[in-house]
Amino acid sequence: MGGPDGGDGGRGGDVIFIVDHNSHTLSSYRTTRKIVAEDGSVGGGNRKHGKNGEAIYVKVPEGTQIWEGDDLVADLTKDGQEAILAKGGRGGFGNAHFQSSVRQAPKNAELGEFGDTRMLRLELKLVADVGLVGLPNAGKSTLLSVISNAKPEIADYAFTTLVPNLGVVDHRKYTFMVADIPGLIEGASQGKGLGDAFLRHVERTAVLLHMIEAGSSDPVRDYEIIQGELKNYAVDLSKRPQLILITKADTVDEPTLQNAHTALLTHTGGPVFVISAQAHQGLDQLLDAVVAQVRHTREERARLEAEADETVIDVTKLPDVWKVTVEPDGAFRISGDRIEGFARRTNFEEDEGVERLRDIIRRQGIARELKRQHIKDGDRILIGDQEIEWL
Repeated sequence: MGGPDGGDGGRGGDVIFIVDHNSHTLSSYRTTRKIVAEDGSVGGGNRKHGKNGEAIYVKVPEGTQIWEGDDLVADLTKDGQEAILAKGGRGGFGNAHFQSSVRQAPKNAELGEFGDTRMLRLELKLVADVGLVGLPNAGKSTLLSVISNAKPEIADYAFTTLVPNLGVVDHRKYTFMVADIPGLIEGASQGKGLGDAFLRHVERTAVLLHMIEAGSSDPVRDYEIIQGELKNYAVDLSKRPQLILITKADTVDEPTLQNAHTALLTHTGGPVFVISAQAHQGLDQLLDAVVAQVRHTREERARLEAEADETVIDVTKLPDVWKVTVEPDGAFRISGDRIEGFARRTNFEEDEGVERLRDIIRRQGIARELKRQHIKDGDRILIGDQEIEWL
């Protein structure tokens, strides 16, 4: 008796991925297959607006990439970085919204829209400045344990390291991150051994430390095996800046060490560093070179980011775009985000709701285009999943 007073419905919550520095793996999402934000609440009497649904924040570690099919939709590399991956649906207008001087008692109200539904794949690529690569048992874990705060498992057999290890190195008051990548073997880039699962972790590095054991029977062949796997990976990593290391220098005699050094220097053009992590030999010279390369890469990245066009286009400010096409069966399809949104929120069981949609089609200029394309009474009009007749 007092006129329409139905309030608008609340918006559904968003699904937001956020980088959390306390998260280190994606293992919890092996079992969590479905993530749903809260629904918006219905509007109430006395023009009360329904409560918006709470967003759900999905915590992921630094270096998480989010894929939808073959498309990369988010690359999260910094603590606190957020990405809205699924927007909540808009709440429908209550009947009080449609009251006007000529419509004193509107009986129609809008339906709420469904939120986004997406099938996503999460991949973790460690965010490290330096990647350690080499054949199994080349001394990667030992070097990482000596120069950083990491405590990797170390043993004298191949494939001791089954997961990548990260360590923070502080050298001459300059700090950088190092990743120990599990041992590669020939064919790793095609899935053999452990390497295929972990090569992705060296994609972001500023420099690779290519480690070759001093006691190898053929150090040049060891070098070429790893170079081949880096080159054959999905992203050619062989062009990444590299420092070549002969490791475990304290375990061989001087002639053997000199032969390995000469062979690699001749084959690669150098420089070739000779170190012993266990005996702390040659580490300062190596780390000086690493710091120089990491600093250069960071400065270059900062320069490119500063030069990049960071203009953000607010899609809500863009003019609405729609188009009319004729389907093979003769139906007229109207497409466009805004008009399709109106159709989704229309309750087709209410005559007033359908009439409002027709009025929007007229006011948007769509009716004029339909006539230009020779629409006739009774022809079908398709808008998203909905259908009405032209009258």
